[in-house]
Amino acid sequence: MTDELFDLIGGKRTVWAATEAFYRRVLADAALSPFFEETDMAQLRVRQSMFISMLLGGQITYTGKEIADAHQHARAQGLNDGHYDRFLEHFRQALQEVGVQADKIDKVAKLLEFKRRIVLDPGD
Repeated sequence: MTDELFDLIGGKRTVWAATEAFYRRVLADAALSPFFEETDMAQLRVRQSMFISMLLGGQITYTGKEIADAHQHARAQGLNDGHYDRFLEHFRQALQEVGVQADKIDKVAKLLEFKRRIVLDPGD
């Protein structure tokens, strides 16, 4: 149920704050930071915020690459389920940090979990 989730968690301001907190955590994680060594982080934060907003039902149009294409380089670097689990946990913690309620965090995490196969193995 995504039609109200964007607004229920606090809308654009909350998504942006969570995105910022998420990437602080990811870049501090030695297992994940190598995936971002050659990444324009400012642009990535904007695209990620747009993607999450759209995923949660916000009236935001995502203009970035298709999710499978966006992760092609990371897959070539060995992106796997363990990394995805870490990403999800960091996003959960980021949402908690910015004050999103636990039940809403679970709903967001479930939506992100549905993207796992597309990110990791788009050929399936």
